[in-house]
Amino acid sequence: MAIETFYAGTEARSRGSFHTILRRAWRRYRAWRVKRHTRYALLELTDEQLRDVGLTRSEARREAGKSYFWD
Repeated sequence: MAIETFYAGTEARSRGSFHTILRRAWRRYRAWRVKRHTRYALLELTDEQLRDVGLTRSEARREAGKSYFWD
């Protein structure tokens, strides 16, 4: 009986509360938005600015075309 009670409590905690799940989803969404914004910002840089950061125009286009899950 004591073992069943112990495991029942840990199962509920491992799933997390709705608030925790929502917070994690919001953080992932914000991270996706930042990645998307910075990748598209590369396309707006001049060739000289791209050289300063060590990229070519084709590398910037390739980076901007990556999906969020690419990393």
